[in-house]
Amino acid sequence: MKAGSVSVRTKLYHFLVNRHNGIRERYHQMHDGTSGIKKVLSWVYLLWLNFCYYFLFLRFLGKTRPVKFLEEKNLPLEISESEMHTKKLKRIEEYVELLSRYDVISFDIFDTLLFRPFSEPEDLFYFLSLKLGMLDFQRIRKEQEILARQDCYKQKGHYEVTFQEIWNRIERETGKSAEEGMQMEQELEQQFCYANPFMKEVFQALQKQGKEIIIISDMYLPKAFLQKLLEQNGFTCIKRLYVSCEYGVSKYDGGLYRKIKEDFENTGSIVHVGDNEYSDGRQAKNNGFNSVLYPNVNQMALSYRSYDLSPMIGGAYRGIVDNHLYQGLRSYSLEYEYGFIYGGLFVLGYCHFIYEYCRDNQITKILFLSRDGDILKQVYDKLYPEANTEYVYWSRSIATKLMAEHDRYDYIRRFLYQKVNKNISINKILSSMELDFLQEKLMNWHDNSKNSLLSGTDLLTDKNVEILKQFLLSHFDAIIDAYHEQNEAAKCYYSKILDGEKKAAAVDIGWAGSGAISLSYLVERVWKLPCEITGLIAGTNTINSPEPYASESFLQAGKLSAYLFSQADNRDVMKNHDCNIDDNIYWELLLASPTKSFIGFAFDKDTWDSGKKEIQFRFGNEEPNQKGMKEIQKGILDFVEEYENHFKAFPYMMNISGRDAYAPMLVAFSHNRRFLKVLRKRFSPVIDIG
Repeated sequence: MKAGSVSVRTKLYHFLVNRHNGIRERYHQMHDGTSGIKKVLSWVYLLWLNFCYYFLFLRFLGKTRPVKFLEEKNLPLEISESEMHTKKLKRIEEYVELLSRYDVISFDIFDTLLFRPFSEPEDLFYFLSLKLGMLDFQRIRKEQEILARQDCYKQKGHYEVTFQEIWNRIERETGKSAEEGMQMEQELEQQFCYANPFMKEVFQALQKQGKEIIIISDMYLPKAFLQKLLEQNGFTCIKRLYVSCEYGVSKYDGGLYRKIKEDFENTGSIVHVGDNEYSDGRQAKNNGFNSVLYPNVNQMALSYRSYDLSPMIGGAYRGIVDNHLYQGLRSYSLEYEYGFIYGGLFVLGYCHFIYEYCRDNQITKILFLSRDGDILKQVYDKLYPEANTEYVYWSRSIATKLMAEHDRYDYIRRFLYQKVNKNISINKILSSMELDFLQEKLMNWHDNSKNSLLSGTDLLTDKNVEILKQFLLSHFDAIIDAYHEQNEAAKCYYSKILDGEKKAAAVDIGWAGSGAISLSYLVERVWKLPCEITGLIAGTNTINSPEPYASESFLQAGKLSAYLFSQADNRDVMKNHDCNIDDNIYWELLLASPTKSFIGFAFDKDTWDSGKKEIQFRFGNEEPNQKGMKEIQKGILDFVEEYENHFKAFPYMMNISGRDAYAPMLVAFSHNRRFLKVLRKRFSPVIDIG
């Protein structure tokens, strides 16, 4: 009677929850992770949804709700996600000590001992769809499993369908061979499943104590296959393995626990470890087992992850992040997680974008401009070790100075107008321009039309910027002469780097692309080096920029190419990205480098007279929080390594669109970017043109 009532409840659950995607989504959003009165209210809500759908004809409730452009998430601000989670989770030693009190220890398999690199188990079926060459198979596979379970209930009185029965139904409905399909699906499970490192240590510690270990799983996959899967991932010497489909009862209905109690009647105490609050927790206790829950990593991270991505990339991204940060083996810093969660997918996708662009356009050398190019080059060389890459010294400040003769307007705009009313003295402005020799001349100079004097101690304001501009223009020949040595040194430097190259790419973060475009102009038109330079940037100026169309002609002509967004691509994020509230700074922080800022080229004076002209590089001071920058880079590198390890056999998973790469940052924009503002305070980056 008890088993029958459970089956009716399960059937009712399928009818009320799973028949319509919209109802299922709304119910789980309210129900998951709740307890007590909140859980009861979620059941009332479920009944209300069904009443509205069937009796009030509110059919829109059956459809999934559109994802908001900005996914508002309450991200932790004081500590990292992993630190917050591990504070609530038992340590390995505590798990081992607790479990060792029992005579028999039982483990769940999926999401406990074994992980898949997805946020949903069904994501595996996307890969199966491609192997079968069948459209929409991910949906069909899920649908046919539900229908096969219903067939099983009609024939046998339970829902514990076998793998063979599922595929027999698929073969009947689609014509795809059941044997081939089962083999493909099992091969994918073997490729993707990997050991949860936390539980592997717990498992091995208990084995060393000689504890009797059994495995219990509600699963359609056959016992022999699961045994092999566990052994391949280091879970060996298991006493017994119980699989629901082979017994016709499950953890969910309690029957599998009762079967085990019969088999171990005289053994003593038994404890079960699993991730499902109902099947592994409540039902274990209801049937005489002790229970220790291991929180499901994807459920724990549900409140923080982005879902506004394409299905396959999104599932892989969330799975890797959640498994890595929430399995409990260790916690990480806020800076590390900034790199891992928000920078990893971006850098990985950007590097593949660079690779494909250079391959398709016969570009033979890739120049990663300092300092944004530091982590980009590290990742690129890891992914494509055969590539011809070089980390080169360049900066917005140097580019502006060396281009002064060829773009006087930009020179004045960047050094003067972008620093107006920012509490900067004129002497400091001149020093940043490497024009200290003009400070004395400034004291004796006046504008005849306005009869006004400037002092180097004056702050640059909207009242005196035009006067300073006129002063600089009146001495512009001297300014060009002041940059002559740097220009010659830069030419010698890039002549060696580009020797023998016909086409090269200059890689930078963005935004107008001035770094790459200025280098291209100097190489091709001023220094006359026989190499064509194309700029590859992460993103462009946006409609929120004072110069929204600065690089449009270069983008249209292919002299520049953008990954994340431009006026032509991913216009939704282009319109949302706002440099006026420091969005550029947050992205640049992802590519922060612990290397010193580059401030100029020069020739070694000791070699000048001999004619050798050895090049010297001049660097500024180190920026604050060098440790934090290294942590960001480590997070990015670890994400790339994890992603590559799991998907190297599926090269199409490297096709990460700029829109997908931007999506995690949209979550960081939640609630007026408060998470990013907290993070930025740890670095206090100076906003400057260098």
